[in-house]
Amino acid sequence: MAQCKVLGNMSMSLDGYVADPFDQAEHLLAWYGNGAVTVPSADPRWVYWVSEASAEHLRNALINVGALISGRRLFDLTRGWGGGHPIGLPVFVVTHTIPHGRPRPDAPITFVTDDIESALAQAGTVAGDGQVAAASASLIQQYLNAGLLDEIRVDLVPVLLGKGVRLSTTSAARR
Repeated sequence: MAQCKVLGNMSMSLDGYVADPFDQAEHLLAWYGNGAVTVPSADPRWVYWVSEASAEHLRNALINVGALISGRRLFDLTRGWGGGHPIGLPVFVVTHTIPHGRPRPDAPITFVTDDIESALAQAGTVAGDGQVAAASASLIQQYLNAGLLDEIRVDLVPVLLGKGVRLSTTSAARR
């Protein structure tokens, strides 16, 4: 595996939540569509409209991240992102069981049934010199606990959710 930087990146509310109590994140992801600067994704289905500062941040991620690692729960909640993640990168889904009808040859999604280290090795091979991003609260916590996470990036969103899923605990924890 090529040496790559492993990061966790989540949008988070001012009170520390990455999803509401119903696992919804639309308020946290609204910043992808609230500005005047257009940032196209590698996936032609998605275009972002953000502020200039957010555009620079987003362009950097789109250029430097080479693969994503997701948990099965996030994959299910997003319904597999309609066949591919919005930023158009290969996704490695850590899961105990592969969903019915998957994998599909038209989707850049690989299911990893071994462990988080195996998912990281596969994602790192694909990312090459690029970064690998963990894309769920539970996986960020697991990589952090295993000493495999190099950096945590938080996109702080000016909303208060009051309760929901916290980044600082596993995604199954609620308050």
